[in-house]
Amino acid sequence: MIRSSRILSSNQVKWGINGRLNIQKTLIHRECFHHKVSKPSLLFSAKPNRTLLFSKSSLELSRSLPILSSKSRLKSSLASSLVESSPHGLQPYMKLARLDKPVGTWLLFWPCGWSLGLAAYPGSIPDLYLLSVFAVGSLVMRGAGCTINDMWDKKIDARVKRTRERPLASEQVSMFDALTFLCGQLGLGLLILLELNWYSVLLGTSSMGLVVLYPLMKRLTYYPQLVLGLVFNWGALLGWSATHGICSWNVCLPLYAAGISWTMIYDTIYAHQDKYDDIILGMKSTAIKFGEQTPVCLSCFATSMGISLLSCGWLCDQTWPFYTAVGAVLAHISHQIYTLDINDADDCAKKFLSNRWVGLILFLGCVGGTYMKEGKVEDSQDLGDVKTFLEESTNVLAKS
Repeated sequence: MIRSSRILSSNQVKWGINGRLNIQKTLIHRECFHHKVSKPSLLFSAKPNRTLLFSKSSLELSRSLPILSSKSRLKSSLASSLVESSPHGLQPYMKLARLDKPVGTWLLFWPCGWSLGLAAYPGSIPDLYLLSVFAVGSLVMRGAGCTINDMWDKKIDARVKRTRERPLASEQVSMFDALTFLCGQLGLGLLILLELNWYSVLLGTSSMGLVVLYPLMKRLTYYPQLVLGLVFNWGALLGWSATHGICSWNVCLPLYAAGISWTMIYDTIYAHQDKYDDIILGMKSTAIKFGEQTPVCLSCFATSMGISLLSCGWLCDQTWPFYTAVGAVLAHISHQIYTLDINDADDCAKKFLSNRWVGLILFLGCVGGTYMKEGKVEDSQDLGDVKTFLEESTNVLAKS
């Protein structure tokens, strides 16, 4: 018997399932037994021999659908192995902080690294102490953000195959224990932040509102990825202020905009892994909003990222390593978009993970470009000396 159902909008069905499951839409009735029907609703039948039922209380799968169960796991990383080999009592908390999945830490750190690289003095590399502070801070605060996210999404995570084994969703950790753990994470994050100047401390603290509210955005808007971009790229402002004691907004804002555009790209790709679950649960994302137009939309964000980076480089008087890195980054992202299969969760996962290399390439370009400024200054001084010599020679000849 099929219980009372709710209907997905036709545009969601059209792009969301077409081609992947060979979905067929059939009018049926709300109460039925075999083929006896009374009131119309929607049934989607997926070959081979699988049926998706949409009920009021929850949307269930009569048999496991490949699209929901195909979130294949990549080979265990070193971080994952370290977590699995840790004491059993610590593992739930390490997983709550996502220490087994470090890609998020890298994505949070790279905008900090870019800013530090650009803010370094000409002919030098970024301060290694500041780099280490931001690296540890990224690890701690990314973990705190994941804890906050899981506390908000406990009930939702329990209903999604990819996330149902998370410590809170699987009740390995209680809400009180998670809150206590979060307090420890935020306390440690504050201690790390206090290593910076007071301008940076206030600037860093001001981002906490966005960190707390981000998990709610997917309930309210189709653009939670934009809010994530605002949060994850705050380091583009902090790196400069930590170096100089103040933000140079004409440089930091284009860098911040580039980071937000980058986040819109990789997190939209990431969201395509969960779009079917999100539709079922009533969650929103850019993956659902953009649909089949995702490659076009991501291309627009890639263009915005490129323009912002070039503007930033021009304002910073950057040298060829920076522009080479920007070109390599745009080529990498273009390849991601061109080869992306939004209906293949495995491909989306691989494309998402590859973005840690995007951040690294641009970081090396920022560092190298600033370091090479020394040669540029020396060259301009040499040209100035030659010009002065010619002017003096001309004056001597004129007098004689």
